[in-house]
Amino acid sequence: MKLSARNVLPGKVVALTKGATTAHVVIDIGGGRTITSSITNEAVDDLALQVGDQVSAVIKSSDVIVGK
Repeated sequence: MKLSARNVLPGKVVALTKGATTAHVVIDIGGGRTITSSITNEAVDDLALQVGDQVSAVIKSSDVIVGK
């Protein structure tokens, strides 16, 4: 699949927690770093995501907000 997004981080699903409607998917992107994505439970089911799957985190955003 080709994407217009240029920020594609390959990694492995290390945790997957479903809530009432949304799931949190934690992806190990290497170097001791993880990224967490909040996606719908339906998306998890459609992708048949499981811990251990090789995936890509695709980041497409015009804003990055940082707070401390």
